[in-house]
Amino acid sequence: MARGFFDGKKANWRSEGLFRDFEFFLVRSNIREVLVVQVGDMNLAYVRELYAYNRWANGKILAAVEKLDEGQFLRRMGSSFTSVRDTLVHIVGGEWIWLERWNGRSPQGGLPTVEELPDLNAIRVRWKQVEDDLSRFLQQLGEGDLEKSISYMNMKGETWTYPLWQMMAHVANHSTYHRGQVSTLLRQLGVQPTMTDFLLYYDEQTAR
Repeated sequence: MARGFFDGKKANWRSEGLFRDFEFFLVRSNIREVLVVQVGDMNLAYVRELYAYNRWANGKILAAVEKLDEGQFLRRMGSSFTSVRDTLVHIVGGEWIWLERWNGRSPQGGLPTVEELPDLNAIRVRWKQVEDDLSRFLQQLGEGDLEKSISYMNMKGETWTYPLWQMMAHVANHSTYHRGQVSTLLRQLGVQPTMTDFLLYYDEQTAR
């Protein structure tokens, strides 16, 4: 990266948005013509691509989990959410509740439970519903919607407000983090997890 890329005062991420923050630094680096116009114009397209990747990566993890027998799938491993099954239920629950919030609803009944999603088939069915609903949500977004602030009430009764783009970045990062946990659990169970690097997603799309 060019020297001075992070020179100067950092722009406010909350008020200005991710790509305007990048534009500030790119101008300081004297490479505005190379990158800023491309990045600034790709806001919505980038988020759609990020969630296409997220769906692809979720599918890869589910395919790897199919190699487990029931005992391995449910084995208590001492991770954040105990087992492979419990971690998957948490990921799909996180994607579901945030989509609800983006649609103006604030569910107070809790996340999906392992009793509701006891096995891999049930998790797959619920996840497809969430991802289909999310795809429809992404398609109806217009230019400028990502910077609109959305308020919601969490399950503690607290009200929070963020720009939509920040919440969507949070959810994609959250799913990536917990897929990493599943990969670690798979290795501990003697199963080779699949690679879900972002660039591998692009490689696979290009090869089709």
